[in-house]
Amino acid sequence: MPLLLNAQEPEAIERAAQRLAEGGLVGLPTETVYGLAADADNASAVRRIFEAKGRPADHPLIVHVAADSPRAAIDHYAREVPAVAERLIAACWPGPLTLILPRRADVGAVAAGGQDSIGLRCPSHPVAQAVLRAAAARGVRGVAAPSANRFGRVSPTTADHVMDEFAALGDDELLVLDGGACPVGIESTIVDCTRGHPVLLRPGMLTPARLEAIAGESLRARDETSPRASGTLESHYAPRAKVRLMDAKQLRAAFQVLGADAKHIALYARSPIEAARGLPRRRMPDDAAAAAQELFAVLRELDATGVRLIWVETPPDGPEWDGVRDRLARAAA
Repeated sequence: MPLLLNAQEPEAIERAAQRLAEGGLVGLPTETVYGLAADADNASAVRRIFEAKGRPADHPLIVHVAADSPRAAIDHYAREVPAVAERLIAACWPGPLTLILPRRADVGAVAAGGQDSIGLRCPSHPVAQAVLRAAAARGVRGVAAPSANRFGRVSPTTADHVMDEFAALGDDELLVLDGGACPVGIESTIVDCTRGHPVLLRPGMLTPARLEAIAGESLRARDETSPRASGTLESHYAPRAKVRLMDAKQLRAAFQVLGADAKHIALYARSPIEAARGLPRRRMPDDAAAAAQELFAVLRELDATGVRLIWVETPPDGPEWDGVRDRLARAAA
């Protein structure tokens, strides 16, 4: 089993930073989800992330940097920082925003999946920042940290989720810091700043309207020329059970047809839905932020009941729901 440490203990932070400096892996809490972290400049360590997750080597990782010296880290990894990126950094870092910037040719190639761009983020979680500072003192400029789960599966929002995902790894292979449940609950918004105009690659809890107000221009939609980025594959964030999205009317009709034969189904919905007695179910919050915070934990909880199907009520259309809607659509793909 991986080594689990309480992140509130100062010695745990130091041990995690030392593990990173030595080229090891750390399960790291951030405000979005837990990350599987390694020194972004250590090619062997970064390859261990890909191996542990079963992630394709051309699917890029996000590099996390410390808040007290973000400029030095940015200049280390990026050969250019466009003005729009500067505005977004000033307003949104530390926080759940990843920026894709032109990469310096001599750094971060493995973490970038071989692309000439690189994703950078400055997380706001105090444990993540404590580890990043302690690692920086040991010469670690940035930490590559995709979600700490097997590739394509449901992202982890607690240390227990990480321990379950990588139970086969030994304590010398993975150290996990328990920093509690992640307060945001879904991955960061990703904005590409490499092509002269900002492009939204992945929605999160930062709405397009807010980002456009900061950027001073409209966000464009991703297209076939966009760089590859984390969490943008059609199928992702998937539990073992098949996820199906339906509106309330469709759910009611489906359960009416199935009746008592619906016991292989779990339900996650906002609307009152009459279903078979004893069926695993959770009520989706009416607030988008609350729904995002619990989303992955609920999918894991319902999946653990052994059902074959998880039926989910389609989230509302408002922009504040974009991130939740995106994760559920990919889980159902």
